Amino acid sequence: MQSTANLTVLSDTTTLPAPARADLLAPDRPALIGPLDVIQVEVVNIPDFSREVQVDSSGRIALPLVGTIDARGKTSEELAKVIEVALRDNYVRQPEVVVNIKTSVSQVVTVDGQVQQPGLYPVTNQMTLMHVIASARGLTEFARQDDVVILRTVNGQRMAGLYNIGAIRRGVYGDPAVYANDIVVVGDSPQRRLFRDIIASAPLIVAPLVTILR
Repeated sequence: MQSTANLTVLSDTTTLPAPARADLLAPDRPALIGPLDVIQVEVVNIPDFSREVQVDSSGRIALPLVGTIDARGKTSEELAKVIEVALRDNYVRQPEVVVNIKTSVSQVVTVDGQVQQPGLYPVTNQMTLMHVIASARGLTEFARQDDVVILRTVNGQRMAGLYNIGAIRRGVYGDPAVYANDIVVVGDSPQRRLFRDIIASAPLIVAPLVTILR
């Protein structure tokens, strides 16, 4: 068995142990409601109130007895509490509200550069860089594995982190977390393109030599 600070490598005869329960229950990240998301609102014991609602472009929803409220930037639990307060103010006794995000178009990561399918991908609670690359169907043949950038805004400050996919796969360091609104850009390898061009032109170079030898 070999070990480093980030990786333990077992021998061929050693069985990989099963994960502990704590390994399977990674802490959730808060999923925030945003414009055009679709949410399900249910009031326990008041089935007529339950409904599916789409958040408008300004981040608001309208509900009976509640009126128009701002849902943008709230978690499901926070929005449920706001609705409960509004219902109590309208003489609904001890309302119990459950809110679920059914479809989220605001919680996405942008993947660009040398991946098979660039685009916008939903962010789940434990999304990592390797998960994002897999969602984009993997790297292209021209991808530069040591030039993968995550762009992120933190407290209004634009930040960038440079990562090496090959090193992550080897366990040199951990797979970094990815959050909503991140932009992942996979760099291009000019050397790989040059090699491809050389191979592609090789028959044109060899053909005259074959003719001369004949």
